[in-house]
Amino acid sequence: MKQLIIFDMDGTLVDSSTTLTNAINHVRANLSLQPMCGNTILRKLNDHTVNPAKYFYEAEFFTTEHETWFSQYYRENHKNEVKLYSGIKELLQELKNIGFKLAIATNAYKVSANQALIYLNIKKYFDAVVCGDEVEQGKPNPYMLYRVLDEVNIEAKNTLFIGDGERDREAAKNANINYIMVHWGFSIHSKENAVNSVNELKKKILEFF
Repeated sequence: MKQLIIFDMDGTLVDSSTTLTNAINHVRANLSLQPMCGNTILRKLNDHTVNPAKYFYEAEFFTTEHETWFSQYYRENHKNEVKLYSGIKELLQELKNIGFKLAIATNAYKVSANQALIYLNIKKYFDAVVCGDEVEQGKPNPYMLYRVLDEVNIEAKNTLFIGDGERDREAAKNANINYIMVHWGFSIHSKENAVNSVNELKKKILEFF
């Protein structure tokens, strides 16, 4: 039986907090908006109750200009500001060795996500990468997870989704996929139901399957 593990990217696999806050403020600068506090940006990124385009850019939806400016900053700066969380690469290698299918479901733009995954040398581990600009609506809507299931051809009951925030939790619930929350990222949530280390995550994954 094929088994699938889907990962969120930012705050779960990749510590991109500096680049995300700077890229959003780069877009705001191009819109003649004042910079936002980095902690505020990070707190709202995974807040599923807000419209991020409206909150960050005072727009009803993300535009091509937003994506272009964001990707420009990301392209020029991610090598200095993006890194893997400790133990993540080893975890991915071990899971592939066991035989799991792996995928990513991220609200990030496709261009930015690919830049980070290639630079960090982990894109090779994933059987599918689905991004926010490839679906009608990003997380917490389930469309991204549905698309991953279709691409990898594995049922939801044989799938586990791992993320770091409420958008991820809600997306998993909406797609009827089991979920594990991690607590080493930059989302604000209760520690009670979250794992705090990569070793603990690996144990939870193996217990689930």
